[in-house]
Amino acid sequence: MNQIANELSTEKVSRLLLKQSIPASIGILVMSINMIVDTIFVGQWIGVLAIAAITVVLPIGFLISSIGMAIGIGGSSVISLALGADKVEKAKKVFGNQISLTTLSSVILVTLCLVFEEHVLRLFGANGNILEPALPYFRIIIIGVPFLAYAMMGNPIIRALGKPTYAMIALILPAVANIILDIIFIKVLGWGMFGAGLATSIAYAVCGLFILGFLLSKKSNLKIELSYLKLKKSIVSEISSLGSITLVRQGTVSVLTIILNYSLFKYGNESSVAVFGIINRLMMFIFFPVFGIVQGFLPIAGYNYGAELYDRVKDVLNTANKYGTILCVFIFIAVYFLNYEMTAVFTNDEELLRQTPNAILTTLLATPFIAFQLVGASYFQAVGKAKPALILTLLRQSIFLIPFIIVLPMFFGLDGIWFSFPISDLLATVVTYVYVKKEISLLKN
Repeated sequence: MNQIANELSTEKVSRLLLKQSIPASIGILVMSINMIVDTIFVGQWIGVLAIAAITVVLPIGFLISSIGMAIGIGGSSVISLALGADKVEKAKKVFGNQISLTTLSSVILVTLCLVFEEHVLRLFGANGNILEPALPYFRIIIIGVPFLAYAMMGNPIIRALGKPTYAMIALILPAVANIILDIIFIKVLGWGMFGAGLATSIAYAVCGLFILGFLLSKKSNLKIELSYLKLKKSIVSEISSLGSITLVRQGTVSVLTIILNYSLFKYGNESSVAVFGIINRLMMFIFFPVFGIVQGFLPIAGYNYGAELYDRVKDVLNTANKYGTILCVFIFIAVYFLNYEMTAVFTNDEELLRQTPNAILTTLLATPFIAFQLVGASYFQAVGKAKPALILTLLRQSIFLIPFIIVLPMFFGLDGIWFSFPISDLLATVVTYVYVKKEISLLKN
């Protein structure tokens, strides 16, 4: 623990941020490549409806596993603050409670989804001809979701412990497994959507088991004991307070997905749902370095805030914003010039090639400005301030975006849906700037 404390509290912030961010970025890159390749395989070897089907199904699995993510991020923030205040025993108890909470919640939700599978799929937008390919994919992928929940719970803890390389490996292993298994199950064996789902489900298991194995091994600084698995009200409350931010965000994403899929189908067709499936995959891929900076920023800000080293907190906030904005400008330039080529990687379908490039460019118009919103919202979560973190997190994906998606298409049709994204991003960035500026002015060493 002393070595971690020395690095987080004394090492040059820019170097420390890169040290934390680069492994996180690589892990996210590999994971996003995995999702892109998965979509490419499905689109090229199965068809347009298959892309639409996974666009409907994957948010369901991520909603369930996001409980693990919420428990992981909420708990890792508590762990970072505890370690910064030299409360090692509390950090261990938090970890034990995270394991118990993740197990209970994921098993209950997966069981409900299997019992009401068709109703759940229709709720998330499996309209028209999308339901048929979605069912076999859903039935197999949902079995692997508890493992994904463990992975999402454990990955932020590993970073909070100052082990970003292991967090990176945890994302690389399932990505490699999924790509290899996709080729075998879809191309070689011809198992279609069932094969695509089986490959993804096995990949989830690889990731979850690796992370749990690491956290329970001698390499981890958090030694688990059976007594720590017993849920403690005060700890659950603290995890929930901060984790609810992530859970509400993911829940909002699910509500957004439902509204978005229905709107895309209403003002377009099944192909329009597939268009957003491609955009969604691209977003994760092209923004991987920015997401990596946010992930690297969290444990540094949390630890130094807990240690009352406020100058370092300001320093890492400014550095993360600077690096993130530079990356976002380069990302937008690439999108502006290569949107057609990005689409052609996924499909040779004429309808998708006609719709998708313009939709990509329109959706990402505000890219140069969003790094500040992402880092700013994460700052409040890192320092344990749940309320502003929740508000800022909801801005883009709920308070602004959902109403625009409902209203703008009434006047502008399908284009109104795509323009909803940059408008929401810009408004959210302005509000985040006001919140962060006020908060930073109150920090005194």
